[in-house]
This record gives sequence, C-alpha cells and structure tokens, in this order.
Amino acid sequence: MFMLKRLNILLILLLLLVAIGCEKKPISNSGNQAIPVKVKKVELQDLATNLEYVGNIKAQDEANVYPKVSGKIIDKLKEDGSIVEKGEAIVLIDRDEVGLKFNKAPVESPMSGVVGRVYVDIGSNVSSQTPVALVVNMDKVKIYLDIPEVYLPKVFLDQEAVITVDAYPQEKFLGKVTRISPVVNLENRAAPIEITIDNPEHHLKSGMFVSVSLTIEKHPHVPVVLKEAILGKEPDTYVYTVSNNKAKMRKISLGIHEGPLYEAADGINEGDMVVIVGQQRLYDDAPVIAEISNGNGGNNQ
Repeated sequence: MFMLKRLNILLILLLLLVAIGCEKKPISNSGNQAIPVKVKKVELQDLATNLEYVGNIKAQDEANVYPKVSGKIIDKLKEDGSIVEKGEAIVLIDRDEVGLKFNKAPVESPMSGVVGRVYVDIGSNVSSQTPVALVVNMDKVKIYLDIPEVYLPKVFLDQEAVITVDAYPQEKFLGKVTRISPVVNLENRAAPIEITIDNPEHHLKSGMFVSVSLTIEKHPHVPVVLKEAILGKEPDTYVYTVSNNKAKMRKISLGIHEGPLYEAADGINEGDMVVIVGQQRLYDDAPVIAEISNGNGGNNQ
C-alpha cells in the first residue's frame, strides 16, 4: 500500500514535469522587432511663399462720356464693343432750344479704346449731366489689392503676380506690381497696391473676377520634406531617417513651405531617407523594415 502510494506520487510529479517542459516559453523580443515604415528620399526643389487673393479686373483707363449740350438722342453711331478713336462721335444730339435750328451735336470720345457701354437709346433726352457711354482702354488692365502691413516689406515694384480667371481655366496671365501706396489704412492695417497686366488680345474684361498669386519669397534648390514626416513643434522639430535598417532621430530647422512641402533648412541632406509613415512608433536606433514611396504617391518595395 505504501509502495502504491509512493508510485502515484512519483507519477504525478513526472506528469507535472512533462507538462512544464511542453509549455512554450514567451520569447522576449522587446526592442528588437523590426518596425515597418514608409520612407521618401529627400530631394532638392524650388519653394516659394505666395500670397493668395481674389479681386476684380479694371480697365487701365475708363471714362464716362457726357454731352456738351442738352437735347434728344437722334442717332447712335457706336454700339457696345465698338472700337472708337479719340474725338470720334458715339451718338448725335438734336439740340432742344426752341426757335433755333442747329446741326446735330456729336458726343465725342475723350480717348481711344472700346465702347464698353452705351447708356442711352434713340429718343432719350439728355443734359450735360447725363452719361451717354463708357469708353475703356483694355490694352492693359489693373487689379487693386490690400496687402497686410506685415507683408509690405516683401512687396516691391515690378514684382511678378500670376492671375487666373474662370473664363480661361487653363491659362495663366502674368502681371506686375506697378504701384504701392505709402500709407497704411488704419482700419484694416493694410496698404493698397496696383497690379498691371498686358492684355493685347482683350481676353481679360473689366469686371471679371480673378484669383491672384503674389510670390513674396523664393528659395531655390532646397531640401524638402513632407509635412507628415515632421514631428514636434517649432523650434523643436525633428524627423526620423533610415540608414542600414536603423532609424535615426534628426532635429531639423524649418524654412518656408509650399503646400505639403517644407524646407529643411538644417538637419538633413539631399538623398537622406526620411520616414513619412510609422514614425510615431520609432525611437533612436530602432530596427525598421522600410518601404520606399515614389514621387507619385505610389510605393516600391
């Protein structure tokens, strides 16, 4: 009986040892498991800081035309859109002084250009205070913008502006800053500027709504990184680069940015592989498995 009890105890111990031996011990791999990331090669690009505005086109010269005498419109010599020379008649007036007979009085254009609008019809009574037509010179057009005072030191005469209009969505028109007001408006802390655009084909019409992009700063051939690669807040910003399957934390100084691209003024160089996805899990010298992102947003293994 004693021997049987002893055998049972030995058997139980043996079974426990077998069970313990069969258990899979967890493998501690903390800090050694490679972290999957996506990287993009640092390239040199031209970056610019642009001010974006909307405004309206205005003809370089516009003049309302008034008659010198009172009377009734008896003839319209020009219609909207007609070319007119300086001194050429737009309408004729029959003077209304009773008992006297006069020749038809012409209402003459004060400048050469295009008749933008004829305001009167035949039979209309007019006086010297009645505008009868609008004449515009469309060879050049202008845009007037208000620039906040903080940007005024970076705005200068002959500075280039790019103009787009809905009527010609595929075309960009180039203008130049031709006037900067020396006075800042106290109400909005901005100064008016004038942008002039050559318009020889008269594509741009007075009154058109336009978008204006004014470049105030350019940095050519600088290393750039995507916004999503940047961690921290200025001035303590950093990125992770990958070399020999290891992550390296690199502090960077940011310059100007254009859209999602930021200038890395210091800290990284052309050709460095910067992590753009997965960097939140990284630490210095972390092992990584890197996937390269190409310039079109696709991926190469």
